[in-house]
Amino acid sequence: MSSLVQSVDWLAIAPPAIAAVVGLVVLVADLFLAESRKPLLGWIAVAGLAAAALMLLPLLDADRSTFCLVGDTEVCSYTADRFTLVIQFLVLGGALLCALLSVTALKDSGKRLPEGEYWFLFLSSAAGAALLPASRDLATLVVALEVASLPAFALVGLRHGDRRSSEAALKFFLSSVTATAVSLLGISFVYVATGTLHLTRVAERIQDVDGQLATLAQTGVVLTLVGFAFKTAAVPFHFWVPDTYVGAPLPIAAYLSVIGKAVGFSGLILVTVVALPSYADAWAPALAVLAALTMTVGNVGALRQQPTRAYSAVRLLAWSSVGQAGYLLVPIAAAGYSDDPEKSVGSTLAYALMYGAVNLGAFAVAALVGRAHRLNRVADYRGLYAVSPLTALLMGFFLLCLAGLPPGVIGLFAKVTVFAAAVDAGLGWLAVVMAVNVVIALVYYLRWTALLFRATEGEPVRHRGPAPVTVAIALTAVLGVVLSGAPQLVLRFTDTALF
Repeated sequence: MSSLVQSVDWLAIAPPAIAAVVGLVVLVADLFLAESRKPLLGWIAVAGLAAAALMLLPLLDADRSTFCLVGDTEVCSYTADRFTLVIQFLVLGGALLCALLSVTALKDSGKRLPEGEYWFLFLSSAAGAALLPASRDLATLVVALEVASLPAFALVGLRHGDRRSSEAALKFFLSSVTATAVSLLGISFVYVATGTLHLTRVAERIQDVDGQLATLAQTGVVLTLVGFAFKTAAVPFHFWVPDTYVGAPLPIAAYLSVIGKAVGFSGLILVTVVALPSYADAWAPALAVLAALTMTVGNVGALRQQPTRAYSAVRLLAWSSVGQAGYLLVPIAAAGYSDDPEKSVGSTLAYALMYGAVNLGAFAVAALVGRAHRLNRVADYRGLYAVSPLTALLMGFFLLCLAGLPPGVIGLFAKVTVFAAAVDAGLGWLAVVMAVNVVIALVYYLRWTALLFRATEGEPVRHRGPAPVTVAIALTAVLGVVLSGAPQLVLRFTDTALF
């Protein structure tokens, strides 16, 4: 019985627990609320996510762990350290912004999106995403990953009778289930070889695996990494992204682009840097190649989205997110070559925070434009400055941030941080590939930015933003401007002992 867990540290688990409890409250309340009062469910969800995010503040001072083994209190299944808090801040803050976009999207969709189911699934996924970075054993890691992923499938396909939505959900489901199956097989091999699921113990024991089990352990490592590569939408496992983003409700596309990536990358960091540092000579080169392929395929795919044709703005953002995933992989690969892997991981966290803020801002503006233009094509942004100058300026700012150009200093700083991580690790060739991809990305980001200020063809369409969408745009804009003025704030937030 020595493997039984100790008492629960409720403060440590409060952020994901609050999101989960509010999800259950919304599900029950949906049974009793009249149809006319269903919009209240959205505001309950927003309040719950805000409360969950606020519960991160008491956890800033010290690391806290719970669900520890009775025989060894240093080996725990849940740890709230700085790494956990950074990812939970990104997840819960991003989910809060997506919830604000969802409040308007649900109101506009009428009967097509059932509110009770939507908010229950949304909060359940957010709870799983907040749990994952705190997971310190492989079983909890997989459970958190599936709690975050399974509701997302349903959210993508929740528009009943919409063929694109159903097709997007099916592609997302099949790719994710395949990834989960591969990961579980790999984890089972690692467990057989090491006799443990706790990440720190796996790191200790996998170095001294018996000769007969060495091949099994190596196969398990490869399969586990392949499974997480699916989750991060790394090439060649990215094929589901464009169609899924276009077919999903726009707030869910925004959610997947930021929170979905945070889930995949935090899991990948925990598996590689924490559990498998002794296999760095295998996973580091593989991740470096994946990073180069992913950023190249993503940026070339985005480059093909011509503004003069009927290309979807969301599809362009989807390809852009694939390219950004490549940049996020660079510091993780660098951690395998570096003498200071925590610094490299900190670069990924800093980039993820900066990318999350401006990418959600771009999706928020897309939500606003999509109210007037149902197809939400890139061409629909032509002349946005003439009808809504502030919205156009903010969209231009977000795009320049993603491109890494002034005045989007936050984007430039993020790319320099990742570039430095590659150079410091001796990955000069990867830094060159990244530099080339940054130039490729400039073309489509600047092309879209220039379109905002061109003369319109025909009668201009006014874009009136509901309060929740306006708040989401304002929050991301303020965050982007503040961090462009003081980007070192992000590095200070992430530059702490992570594990």
